[in-house]
Amino acid sequence: MAKINPQAQSLNETIQSINPNVLNLLSERGKNIFFPSKGILGQSAEAKGKKINATIGIALENDGTPMRLESVVSQFTVDPVDSLPYAPSPGKPSLRDVWKEMIYKKNPSLDKTVISRPIVGSALTHALSICGYMFINEGDKVITPEFYWGNYRLMFVNAFGAQMDTYTTFNDKGFNIDGLKEKLSGPIGKKIVILNFPNNPTGYTPTIDEAEKIKDVLLESAEKGNDIIALIDDAYFGLVYEKGIFTESIFTKLANLHEKILAVKVDGATKEDYVWGFRVGFITYAVKNGTEELYKCLEDKTAGAIRGNISNSPHISQSILQKAYTSATYETEKKEKFDILKERYNKLKEILSLKEEYRESFEALPFNSGYFMCIDIKGADPEAVRNVLLEDYSTGVIAASGVIRIAFSATPVSLLEELFENIHQAVQKCK
Repeated sequence: MAKINPQAQSLNETIQSINPNVLNLLSERGKNIFFPSKGILGQSAEAKGKKINATIGIALENDGTPMRLESVVSQFTVDPVDSLPYAPSPGKPSLRDVWKEMIYKKNPSLDKTVISRPIVGSALTHALSICGYMFINEGDKVITPEFYWGNYRLMFVNAFGAQMDTYTTFNDKGFNIDGLKEKLSGPIGKKIVILNFPNNPTGYTPTIDEAEKIKDVLLESAEKGNDIIALIDDAYFGLVYEKGIFTESIFTKLANLHEKILAVKVDGATKEDYVWGFRVGFITYAVKNGTEELYKCLEDKTAGAIRGNISNSPHISQSILQKAYTSATYETEKKEKFDILKERYNKLKEILSLKEEYRESFEALPFNSGYFMCIDIKGADPEAVRNVLLEDYSTGVIAASGVIRIAFSATPVSLLEELFENIHQAVQKCK
């Protein structure tokens, strides 16, 4: 890489002085990146509010408002000033603050733990990719259960040259904590761990006891000398349908656990608030004894990575969401949608418990949350079953990782019985 920029070097030195373990976790790209406080952005900031401001690269009307086409702005009610110009690379400051407040509200056990100010990415795919930019070097191993979101391969393996280091997801109908522990053993060094709950594709979230044991395993590894980055993919946060399941983010267990564990919470509106096309996600950092100065360095580096990647996330989406989050009806609306998904979940459990004959065709993997559940097909190839479902039963499912994934989030409760009967018949045909 080119000689490191003095602004990046300054950030590295500050991180080194506060927590050298965090600097060890940064990739070479992460060490080299910075948010340019000088140049075009710095000069534009200095000119803000001046009578004549010929700095920023947008077009303005003669009255100083954003130039716009009526055929565009007539389709929405958001003020052009709050929708058409570029948003800051780290995201709208007011939205970042609202989301941070929501993290504490949704995760009360965080209590007074100091966390960073969330950075806005273009939804979770982009946010996770930026985490890859920040923390993954070619050849690094990324520890994850064998059932994981396929996009991780594109982001971490194909883009950054990492290796997926997998372990069996379930052990005795629960999360395979021993598998995680084994992957963290071996030579002391940098460890990258993905924790995705509710899990895509299985729809599994750890029990309260399992969440505590996951914390213990990571703490033990850190105490042995490993520098650990925990990438916490909270895409489906809040959608837990059973009692006894850990309802907060695993981020709460790790945020103040050890100076060698950097917890990175990646979440957003996409799945939580049913706005898949808005493309708004967040990256939030926490480490034991983390300070505002340390987090500001990480925020600046993350903002620099975003600036050099997509510049910024959509302004109009951020503005709409901020208004929604402060709406008097927001919580009630969320509960209504949660209840619809829980009704489908409960119907699934009923079908699987009552239909004994289905056990000849498939077995459900553990699930208790999220959008999905998976079934292990007996005596037939999942891809062959998928094709028969398409051709003979007008039914679409996903075949991947040796199982079939079912998105009950997209299936009305009235069609669930027909869906599973179709799967059963398709398996019998393939046998």
